[in-house]
Amino acid sequence: MIIDKGLGLGAVSDLLSTAGDYIDFLKLGFGTSALYNQALLEEKISLTKSFGVDIYPGGTFLEIAILQNKLPEYIRMAKHLGFTAIEVSDGTINMSSEVRVRAISAAADLGLKVFTEVGKKSSTDKLPIRLYLKQIQQDLDHGACKVIVEGRESGKNAGFYDSEGKFIRDEMEALLGAVDCGRLIWEAPLKDQQQELILRFGPNINLGNIPPFEALALEALRVGLRGDTLCSVYKGEKQQLER
Repeated sequence: MIIDKGLGLGAVSDLLSTAGDYIDFLKLGFGTSALYNQALLEEKISLTKSFGVDIYPGGTFLEIAILQNKLPEYIRMAKHLGFTAIEVSDGTINMSSEVRVRAISAAADLGLKVFTEVGKKSSTDKLPIRLYLKQIQQDLDHGACKVIVEGRESGKNAGFYDSEGKFIRDEMEALLGAVDCGRLIWEAPLKDQQQELILRFGPNINLGNIPPFEALALEALRVGLRGDTLCSVYKGEKQQLER
């Protein structure tokens, strides 16, 4: 999942022409969708979909809709504009389970893919890990196709990362012990985070909040075309051939 903080049509076309085969989702970060001219936004959405890539607005936009008591209108607008997915998050606000379930169901009923997110953007708002585990299971049970693990665009001091961008180890292990890793998307904007996840879980681990200009660099990391993972991938392939 690529985070787009304001690319123009030419930049999106270049990105998808070059790396579209390796991109599944394009997220228009935060609430930036509201700042586009509508005709331009619709053209950008259409362009992205023409490459077979899903596109959706950032979760902060939905949080604003909830604060304004306009959740149904927001979801209908997203569908009308051509978005193919939606993110249900409460990284900044507090959201009741009832509202969360209603958002998931309303979006799914309109044929939108639903991603939810767990974790807070500020470490001061953090909840116990057991509550996040419960939330993940509830989201999946109510129709979320993937759950995003918060990491912000910085990858530091948010969600399950410490101030240096390292995983909070006990929380990570608790998460992995309770949830199928294939149902998670890890926001991992930093190369060290990406590398650790790839080496531990393999090249198909779901990664998000990847800067556009790093799409090919990440794919190279996945398949051993960078020194950081070359030996690991080569050894794995050699072992497969020797069996």
